[in-house]
Amino acid sequence: METGVFFVIVAYIYPVNAKIDTYLTKGCGRCSLAGTAACKVTAHREALTELRKVVLASGLKEELKWSQPCYTYENKNILLISAFKEYAAVAFFKGSLLKDDRNLLKAPGENSQAVRQVRFTSGAEVTAISSILQDYINEAIGLEKQGKKVAFSKEPQPLPAELKTRFEEDSAFKAAFEALTPGRQRGYILHFSQPKQSKTLEGRIVKHRDRILEGKGMHDK
Repeated sequence: METGVFFVIVAYIYPVNAKIDTYLTKGCGRCSLAGTAACKVTAHREALTELRKVVLASGLKEELKWSQPCYTYENKNILLISAFKEYAAVAFFKGSLLKDDRNLLKAPGENSQAVRQVRFTSGAEVTAISSILQDYINEAIGLEKQGKKVAFSKEPQPLPAELKTRFEEDSAFKAAFEALTPGRQRGYILHFSQPKQSKTLEGRIVKHRDRILEGKGMHDK
């Protein structure tokens, strides 16, 4: 009688995060439109829900960071799912390193050096390429496991040291800033660089952080 050796592989899947349920129901809560029909999350709830299913299947940990669903591997940020006015998106923090054989990835802004998005306007669009999207997610996880880094080019406008420090501590803030148009970036940099005292400069950065995360320039409503 032959004997065989059987291996049982147990995959640990992180549980869903109740905070993300709230996000999908009520929105990010960063403006007065939260929970209303005019909320961007409400408008793209179907696509966001389908994106969540695909991402959770990868085994990434689901968290709420910067008022958005963020998915991590060993405490390293891999991707966000977000709602914008015209679309929902999955944004890879190191998207510029992905192969993108399908030409799905888009840079959020002209100066975006790392973050890349895949954009959707319906749940059906997500479902149609769910297996392809899973390949992108797996590749992103693999890049993180390998410790791959994005080689950033020199900034077109000199950044104050305090802003660079914030970027090192807050990758989502850095990604949101890079997604701004060059004009909006320049406006913020000039505004942040005016004070002579570091404390005042840091205060300006903190004050405008939420606007930057929302993709707004200093004078946008």
